[in-house]
Amino acid sequence: AAVLHLGNIAFEADPAAQGGDGCRVSPAGGTGLAAAAACLGVDPPALVRALTTRTRSTPDGPITSPLDAPAATDNRDALAKALYARLFDWLVGRINGAVGQDPRPAGSIGVLDIYGFECFAANDFEQLCINLANEKLQQHFNAHVFKREQAEYAAEAIDWAYIEFADNQDVLDLIERRPLGILDCLDEACRFPRATAADFAHKLASTPSITGSARFSLPKREPGAFTVSHYAGDVTYRTDAFLVKNRDFVVAEHAALLAGSADAFVAGLFPAEEAAEGGGAGGAAPAAAAATTSAYKFSSVGSRFKAQLGDLMAALGAMEPHYIRCIKPNGANAPGLSEPGSALHQLKCGGVMEAVRISCAGFPAKIPYPDFVDAFWPLAPDAVVAAGEDDAAAARAIAAVAGLAGHQAGKSKLFLRAGHMATLDRERTDLLNGAATTIQRHARGWVARNRFRRVQRAVLTLQAGTRGGLARARARRLRGNKAATAIQAAWRAHLA
Repeated sequence: AAVLHLGNIAFEADPAAQGGDGCRVSPAGGTGLAAAAACLGVDPPALVRALTTRTRSTPDGPITSPLDAPAATDNRDALAKALYARLFDWLVGRINGAVGQDPRPAGSIGVLDIYGFECFAANDFEQLCINLANEKLQQHFNAHVFKREQAEYAAEAIDWAYIEFADNQDVLDLIERRPLGILDCLDEACRFPRATAADFAHKLASTPSITGSARFSLPKREPGAFTVSHYAGDVTYRTDAFLVKNRDFVVAEHAALLAGSADAFVAGLFPAEEAAEGGGAGGAAPAAAAATTSAYKFSSVGSRFKAQLGDLMAALGAMEPHYIRCIKPNGANAPGLSEPGSALHQLKCGGVMEAVRISCAGFPAKIPYPDFVDAFWPLAPDAVVAAGEDDAAAARAIAAVAGLAGHQAGKSKLFLRAGHMATLDRERTDLLNGAATTIQRHARGWVARNRFRRVQRAVLTLQAGTRGGLARARARRLRGNKAATAIQAAWRAHLA
């Protein structure tokens, strides 16, 4: 809220000021002043002094001089920007702390969602920064997909025809080269308080290192503008607001004022030790012992952005990247509509076509010899045994048995064409499946034979018991018949 209220503070010339250099808060800006002071926890008169005066340190002591209305307006904007930057940094710190990430993890997975390339009808300093970030990330893509890939082929002594791709290093040199790149010229122009957009445009047009680049041009119908040929296309930038947006003055009075705020939160954003050092976000100039020193210190937004990009690229360089390319289907942002020409243009600009080409012409699978032998030795077990400890010879023998055409053997790896891994996996799977079928056949036969033997023994046991019972029953019947016959004979004899 204080940032918004600061924007409502307006200044006008102070008729009572000596020499006519002073200013005061206009009646229309009084409400914004009171609201901003209340939000920041400072006295309104102290806030007015911090906005309408400038203090310089000299060997004889500090000298305070008044500011005119335009300078006070810039001073007010500097305070708003510094306050907003501190709030943003605080918020990011709290979010990162709330995530609870392990500070020393064994491994991590990061997702970087980058801003897309921007080209509008009117392009300003923000678009230059965003497109610079895209250029840096495109270079990382190029280095990972093309440069490192082909450098590995050369290191492994692989027979390879070099594939050309669109390298954007010259664009990065044009924008961020030191000295006399576009951002360097912008910083130099910003160091002069009275420099204008026309002066910056003239500086660009008169610098040989910039005008000599094939990526830089000056449009004839737009004075004060310049065009950069990015990897995704030409973008024309207007310099009208470049100086204002790149300047980020840090004022010692602002840091000291807010460090003494009655609001603990505001005071915590501006530590007292930074204020004592002449600080603020980026630090204001400390008091000089032998020369007059301004309480302002120039801080470049472009330079900080470039430094943050450097940190990001260093972090990406320490990781193993995988890329997902998002393609905008149409320029109308309409659902269910596809523009093939636009999609093809995005694929070409993003280096995807070259990536596909190098993947098809190159060797997408690069496997160290020990890993290859360990994975595919079943395809040629006799050759692996004959090779002994020579993994390279064993790997070549396996590839020959598998009938891989076009593969190459490097110094430490076997380089396979597209489709070779699928062929090897299929043959290995078929071989393992056949072996598994054989093992299953023998196992099932053994189980079936054992089951048959058990059934056979059970049947014989049942048959023996049944036959014994039948035989005993017949014997009893025969004995009964014999006894009956003997009785009959004795009875008939008695009768006779």
